[in-house]
Amino acid sequence: MSLQQAFHDLVTLELVLAWLAVSLASVGVLWIDLRRNNQTLSSMMKLVWTLTVLYSAVLGLAVYWYSGRRQIPEDSFLRRGMRSTAHCYSGCGVGEVLGVTLAAGILLLSTLGVAATTFAFAYTFGVAFTVGPLLQEGVGPREAISDAVYSESGSIVAMETVAIGSDIYLAGEATMGEPVFWASLSVSLSLGFLAAYPINLGLLRLGVKEGMADPSEM
Repeated sequence: MSLQQAFHDLVTLELVLAWLAVSLASVGVLWIDLRRNNQTLSSMMKLVWTLTVLYSAVLGLAVYWYSGRRQIPEDSFLRRGMRSTAHCYSGCGVGEVLGVTLAAGILLLSTLGVAATTFAFAYTFGVAFTVGPLLQEGVGPREAISDAVYSESGSIVAMETVAIGSDIYLAGEATMGEPVFWASLSVSLSLGFLAAYPINLGLLRLGVKEGMADPSEM
């Protein structure tokens, strides 16, 4: 390894550690607010916001502050879109991290194999995060899966196309032992959220999705 490459890896590692520190601090701020001011939010939405902030740090915290708190001055179409995107994002993010870890770190698949495996995991978890609440509401399993696939597929495809594509572009053939692997994963997750947001607005406008409940009414 050249001196220049070693220096590049060191700088990237420092950036990854800094991002992790900011993410954990942002989650801490979120939990304090949830405990002090927003205990009435459902346990599902508390999980959604925790994962959203963990993935996107300050950006995720800003989305929560704008659209997810009970103290929002009034609900709006844009806020509903953000909550809907965050809900999709939380499940897809879990699947994406698990998928890329399995495909790239354990199975050592090719780039195409990593992309396919990551998408499959992200899609499965994204749908599951919608199926679960529907089952709790008494909807039958077949109907719950059908509704989740119908309402979430557009958002998931947009999110993962951008997230996986940008991750491959940024990380290339990097392995899990290289800091750039984790740096690109963090960036690509947030880019996926931004890509899915206008798609969710469109799905809400068309009535394909209902959107998450108004937190100010809880």
